[in-house]
Amino acid sequence: MEYQPSAECPLDGVRVLDLSRLVAGNMTTHVLADNGAEVIKVEPPGKGDPLRDWGADGISVQWKIYARNKKSIVLNLREEKAKAILLDLVEGAQVFVENFRTGGLEKMGLAPETLWARNPKLIILRVTGFGQTGPYSHKPGFGTLIEGMSGFAMKTGSADRPPSLPNMALADMVAGLYGAFACMTALREVETKGGDGQIIDLSLLEPLVSILGGDAAIHHVTGKAPMRSGNRSMTASPRNTYRTKDGHWLAISGSMQAMAMRLFRAIGRGDMCDDPRYSTNAARVAHADEVDGIVQKWVGERTLAENLKFFEETEVTAGPVYDAGQLREDPHILGREAIVNITDNDAPDGYLPMHNIVPRLSKTPGAIRTPAPKLGEHTDAILSEVGLTKQEILDLKSAGIVA
Repeated sequence: MEYQPSAECPLDGVRVLDLSRLVAGNMTTHVLADNGAEVIKVEPPGKGDPLRDWGADGISVQWKIYARNKKSIVLNLREEKAKAILLDLVEGAQVFVENFRTGGLEKMGLAPETLWARNPKLIILRVTGFGQTGPYSHKPGFGTLIEGMSGFAMKTGSADRPPSLPNMALADMVAGLYGAFACMTALREVETKGGDGQIIDLSLLEPLVSILGGDAAIHHVTGKAPMRSGNRSMTASPRNTYRTKDGHWLAISGSMQAMAMRLFRAIGRGDMCDDPRYSTNAARVAHADEVDGIVQKWVGERTLAENLKFFEETEVTAGPVYDAGQLREDPHILGREAIVNITDNDAPDGYLPMHNIVPRLSKTPGAIRTPAPKLGEHTDAILSEVGLTKQEILDLKSAGIVA
């Protein structure tokens, strides 16, 4: 798939200045850029955003995906002239994203009040581990710490094993999605109500807490915190992964009463529908070992293909457990173009698979318009926009102010 530089997108005309590093801020601006916003990555001299170092086999895979559709300018914000350039850019921006430790902007002489003096309608997204206020606001917050503190790790994994951390940047990604939503909410306030700019105080902690459901309420009601249950649900049964005859895995969810009954009848165990140990959801949860053993025996006597065919015919909610390679080959993924192969000369075979725009609007669905930028690729063009001459840009480069 080739890039679509002229694609019409819903956020055309929105300019975002992104001073963030690594994941959460980049996820926010990734979503905005995919939908047409002009995202300018303001990077430090040297290696730029550390996300550039996250890759595989020498290819900056994460950068290529999450910095697509963005531009890069290098500013040494330790220098007053670089700060002055940034303030010039603020005048034409709608959103400003940063993830310095609490108080970092203020120490740099770029407090929100300074930014608003140049652009009173600027939306400022401040991403930190624990937020701008509270006893932990001064602490550095990495996703790993948040995934532990939030309760996520304590309830993830098998009961007889240690708490499990996700093997991807879950806290950052969830926060990034909230950040994109918050930016659009704040922009609507400015555009439709004539409001002024405001600060979005986005921590990594609260978004992850919010997706853990009613854990706090459950603890309050029962006096017990939800704990690790492997692949089982604490609220429904059967719900697990089951190994097939040919060594693959199948996920089954009988979370609705009617579906559990349908499953039992489909596998020839209609007697379970009237058995008080299995006839209600609460009873099945209490006897999950037995339920899973019965389902596993049936699934384990058949291949993955046989299971999928059977459960589709009997309208039971079951599906394959894929790895990344299997996912790429699935006909539904291919048919929906959920993963697309984007031209990339650094990658094997000249392309890099990556997720498509999510979600896609029917009239202006967004597009992958440009590849992730090289460090400082757009410095000259952006500086020219704020009125600097070629000689002035060369002088700034010689002084180490820009690159």
